[in-house]
Amino acid sequence: MDYRLHHGQRRLKHWLSAPFIYSVIIPAVFLDLMIEIYHRICFPLYGMPYVQRSHYIRVDRHKLQYLFWYEKMNCLYCGYVNGLLRYASMIAQVSERYWCGIMHQKGGEFIPPPYQEGYLPYGDKAAFDAFVAKKEHEDEFPQQQQQQQQQHTDPS
Repeated sequence: MDYRLHHGQRRLKHWLSAPFIYSVIIPAVFLDLMIEIYHRICFPLYGMPYVQRSHYIRVDRHKLQYLFWYEKMNCLYCGYVNGLLRYASMIAQVSERYWCGIMHQKGGEFIPPPYQEGYLPYGDKAAFDAFVAKKEHEDEFPQQQQQQQQQHTDPS
């Protein structure tokens, strides 16, 4: 809540910036709608588990009695929009792992996403070919794999 340190000096700037900040709600709601449609339709088609929305979006700080009405409104907005972006990011991460589990090229000022740990190395064709061959083998013998997994989990 750093704004309180400068609120007296920057009050006009805060009010002037509000339309730019709050106009983002329109594309955010559209993103929410589109990401949810994708998530609910495509994830079951691919056999991927749903991402739990409640793990990422929490709108609760507006209930705090000691905040001014406009702070409550800001907290409502930030809780939703920041949570939505985290939720959408997780859906994108799960999708990326499914469709293209290859790391990005290292170098420059790019900061690699931490979730790409365990992805195939960039430019390593041998690792890619081995991965594809392993997956093709798994697809050829799914019943055999299920039986082997059951043998490892059965207590008898």
